[in-house]
Amino acid sequence: MKKVCLIIGIAGLAAATSLCVPKGGKAETVEASALKAAETSASSTDSKVLVAYFTWPETDGVDASSGASRVVAHGKVYGNTEYIAGMIAEATGGDLFAIKTERNYPGSHKELIDEAKREAEAGEHPRLVTHIENLKDYDVIFVGYPNWWYDMPMAIYTFFEEYDFSGKTVIPFCTHGGSRFSRSVETITGMEKNARVVRGLSVAGRDVPEARQTVRNWLEKQNLLKH
Repeated sequence: MKKVCLIIGIAGLAAATSLCVPKGGKAETVEASALKAAETSASSTDSKVLVAYFTWPETDGVDASSGASRVVAHGKVYGNTEYIAGMIAEATGGDLFAIKTERNYPGSHKELIDEAKREAEAGEHPRLVTHIENLKDYDVIFVGYPNWWYDMPMAIYTFFEEYDFSGKTVIPFCTHGGSRFSRSVETITGMEKNARVVRGLSVAGRDVPEARQTVRNWLEKQNLLKH
């Protein structure tokens, strides 16, 4: 068993701030016919996979009560979403792609959630400094993000504005503190109208360190498990 230290919080904001709570079943549903078509497309074992993710590990706190959103493993600090992205890439044989912005966010929990709220309310879409140069090579694109204030981070809005995923399968996944996807999958479906959007996994922060088998089981059901 790998020794892992988990520090939970911003992904969803519920554990530390009680600001995010599940909205009920409606946010977790997609039209059955659309989901079936997307899953059929995603199930090819010959598909080339890209695992894109946005993460921001907090720098303060050393335990679960600190409200931070990170995993410490083998002497390295990972953002929760980054950690899940690594599991997906390992299991699918996919390529990892970090979505990075030109701006730096605060490292402390309180300052980070305040800035995330301000950015969302202002509708600011930060400029990205990393770009996918060979998008045409990929058939399946996983897109991971933390749930910030019942939504995906503004950087993910920028990401979907930058690329046209027409004809590709897009699989959102998220880490959270209680709100799961909220309505972010529906938002992505609206932004990428010509892509096949499949709802992936939403992983609670407290479950991130031990999520490997859950990730593998889900990928196996989609016929995307290669390793």
